[in-house]
Amino acid sequence: MSKPVGPIPNGYEALDGELAIGGRKASDLVESTGKTPLFVYSRAHFDTRMAQLRAVLPSRIGVNYAIKANPHADVLAHMEPLVDGFDIASSGELKLTLDAGIDPARVSFAGPGKRDDELEPAIAAGVTLNCESEGEAARALAISERLGKRARMAIRVNPDFELKGSGMKMGGGAKPFGVDAERVPDLARDIIAKGADWRGLHIFTGSQTLSSDAIIEAQFNVLNLASELACEIGALLPKLNMGGGFGIPYFPNDTALDLDAVGAALRGMVENLPVELENTELCLELGRYLVGEAGVYLCRVIDRMVSRGVTYLE
Repeated sequence: MSKPVGPIPNGYEALDGELAIGGRKASDLVESTGKTPLFVYSRAHFDTRMAQLRAVLPSRIGVNYAIKANPHADVLAHMEPLVDGFDIASSGELKLTLDAGIDPARVSFAGPGKRDDELEPAIAAGVTLNCESEGEAARALAISERLGKRARMAIRVNPDFELKGSGMKMGGGAKPFGVDAERVPDLARDIIAKGADWRGLHIFTGSQTLSSDAIIEAQFNVLNLASELACEIGALLPKLNMGGGFGIPYFPNDTALDLDAVGAALRGMVENLPVELENTELCLELGRYLVGEAGVYLCRVIDRMVSRGVTYLE
């Protein structure tokens, strides 16, 4: 027997018995580069996935690309006109976005443990900091004052709920990601009082789930929490990053996310937004869901081995 492999995403075809990417056979792509291994990315897949999202999501909800999913310069250049914003998690990713000519006002910077030498260029460039702690916010404000540059600051929230079935849970209980929800109002008022450019909240509950019901429940909870926090803060919420968590199939029995169900639910939520969020800019933050199925890793088989009845190609 052979070990089962994961599903091949829609959009790929076979030519002369070979996998084809963008109409070109795998062997032709290998020949054009002269060696293996190599990564090949399909621009058509990027375009198709974004078109699918735009078709089902309410127009009120934008789409941000979390570039950790694939920070290649050519990928960034292709995604730049397709998405509404970019999310980064390191100074290296900041440099990549700036080198790609992406407007810093479209970029937000999340991730715990940001060093001062990461905060400073981000503030200087004018990206939005999603602050993960009171200490980080204090350091950012001090850097802002020293630079004479008004920092764009949001708060990443650690909610008391999670995204069920997610590969990495980023909410519910003690987490290194974000400020516990009950402490957010005091921090937000302090940030605003000290003159920062208040940019709102980032609530990311988890990653890589294939359950539409889990995503729908999490997004409903995110909107309700954001409304409650806006009331407690006592200030308008300019933007809400609702996180993402949309997964892609990896394993043989995985079933693709029901995007239509998620889109329909989000349309209903947007039509009934709490009054506190009526003028808030909304966005989803997606990474692998946008680009993960567009990439193919091509390599040569150099050996065949059998282990207890299972065949492995190496």
